[in-house]
Amino acid sequence: MPGLRVFPLFIVAGACLCLALAAPVLRAQTFDASTLREPADLDSPWLIQAGDDLTYARPDFDDSQWKQFDPHGSIKNVFQTSPPEVVWYRLHVKVSPDQIGLALREWNISRAFEIYVNGERLMVSGKVAPYVPYTSGARLIARIPDRLLSSGSVVIALRVHISPVEWGNVQNPGYYASNLTIGQERTLDREDWLAVIGENSVDWLDRVLSVCLGLVALVLFAAQRRNTEYLWLAAAGLITLAELPQPVVSAFTNIPLNWQVITTLPLLAAPYVLAAFLFSFVHQRITWRWSIFFILAGIMNAFSGLQGILFTSTAALRVFSNLPLAVLVSVILPIVLAIHWRRGNREAGILLIPLILLSLYIYAEIGLGTLFQIPAWRNFALRGLNLIDRFPAGPFAISLNNVSGMLFTLSLAVIMLRRSTRISRRQAILEGELAAAQEVQQVLVPEQVEVVQGFDVESVYEPAQQVGGDFFQVLPAENDGLLVVVGDVAGKGLPAAMLVSVLVGAIRGVAEYTVDPAKLLASLNERLIGRTHGGFSTALAAHITEDGWVTIANAGHLSPYLDGRELELPGALPLGVISGNSYETKQFYLAHGSRLTFYSDGVVEAQNAQGELFGFERAREISTQPAAEIVAAAKQFGQEDDITVVAIARHFAMATAA
Repeated sequence: MPGLRVFPLFIVAGACLCLALAAPVLRAQTFDASTLREPADLDSPWLIQAGDDLTYARPDFDDSQWKQFDPHGSIKNVFQTSPPEVVWYRLHVKVSPDQIGLALREWNISRAFEIYVNGERLMVSGKVAPYVPYTSGARLIARIPDRLLSSGSVVIALRVHISPVEWGNVQNPGYYASNLTIGQERTLDREDWLAVIGENSVDWLDRVLSVCLGLVALVLFAAQRRNTEYLWLAAAGLITLAELPQPVVSAFTNIPLNWQVITTLPLLAAPYVLAAFLFSFVHQRITWRWSIFFILAGIMNAFSGLQGILFTSTAALRVFSNLPLAVLVSVILPIVLAIHWRRGNREAGILLIPLILLSLYIYAEIGLGTLFQIPAWRNFALRGLNLIDRFPAGPFAISLNNVSGMLFTLSLAVIMLRRSTRISRRQAILEGELAAAQEVQQVLVPEQVEVVQGFDVESVYEPAQQVGGDFFQVLPAENDGLLVVVGDVAGKGLPAAMLVSVLVGAIRGVAEYTVDPAKLLASLNERLIGRTHGGFSTALAAHITEDGWVTIANAGHLSPYLDGRELELPGALPLGVISGNSYETKQFYLAHGSRLTFYSDGVVEAQNAQGELFGFERAREISTQPAAEIVAAAKQFGQEDDITVVAIARHFAMATAA
């Protein structure tokens, strides 16, 4: 499960998974490897001695007074009163003098040990004295020099440091029958690769999928900031990514135990992140009481991860430290999902399946761990623990914990696919609606305006999105005059475009009975009251008579430019702000050949990459240019808003005709 690794609740995993049924005690003290056909464990009786003396590694050392130890049993039976820190093991091995390529494979002896063959140090992990512990889960292979085999006999000596933590936590501390194997180097190397892949591939796949899912969630959160569950899922993937290097590296080589301590730090955050993800997933608020419990579960989770690494723990302590996490994962979270599933949340029902599977795994760990404490049931419990933690499936070892994790990832992938399909469907519908709205707006805000005798009319409209909030109307008035209305609804996109449709329809309706700019703006203002939901619209209306007189009124819009000079107009509130508002008019003369240019604020508010605005000065300087060139200049500078430019020029020809 992303960001969460459940520790065995009662016993150290290495002890319960490596322990085998007791085998008959062998009397011989020499292991015969002269006729090896395949790798064999060095499981015959060894000679052991407490204390530390490097002369114990010499092949001619007299070990006749050493104690005999059967590696199928526990060394605790030999040292019952005062467990030593350093124990030496010796084994005489018969080999064929013509053998070559013989090697030793070590796995899980101790956190610090050295292996000698005929007095030559062949392998080392950690540091025996002064004590520097390393992990012990990697399979290490070292070739025995061929020259040492020529005598037909070798002495293998182990110098093993057994820490108090190992004495207290591990069922069989020190050397066990399956810890050291002798065989051909190539065969051992091939077996090791198969073992590493088989034992770890499912777990690594589970972790990699969690990390990938977290990356996808991060991308989704960047696009959908309201879905905070994606952020928590990305955090879970980050936790898994932080944990990932340690199990991968330690599968191939032993690493300092301090590194493993560091990797337990993400365990502090894992319970909170998992709970926060599922709570936000079903839109349930995290109260301060829940937060305290999640934090407590994280602290106890990290404490559990340190047990057996930094200090000795008892079965009762392991149960106590794992209890908050177990209750959270196997009781609280399934209940929360079940409640929301019953309320109709199908996604909660999908996630409930892997969470129930994980809960069953935890219940099995608790039950089998309890039975393990009873001697009569220990073998049964051990088989059960191996079944749920290392179920053999061909060359692979599958844990129910990993199965629930991958099922959790798969469930989230299904949910994301469902959401993506739903969003795509909505997007297609929205795009269809936008296309329809764009067609409507093209009718309401036409690209071509009606030809009015005596005037040249240019208009360019460039929305920032598919549809926009700018609008303009150029309508023929009585006696060959002209009515111009230009405006800008606050906002962009579809909501603004819907209000534009209301305004354009109102303009055309009002223009049928009056061309007075002040009356027209007052009527538009009343039409908008109560329809803008707190918004507003600027507008500017101008009536131009056949003989060139212009009457203009402004409702908060940019003033137009007359032959490159900004007109000064009386100010007024925008439309839709206050009911009953009145608008003052101004009158001036538009001479033959003069040009009157109307802008929306999209021109002056164009912004370049450095954050600089196009500004009023630039807008004034280009106001005498064709409308298309003005729009092109603003767009090239950096369009931020809808852009509208309407230019009215009076013909010279009209004056000649007069």
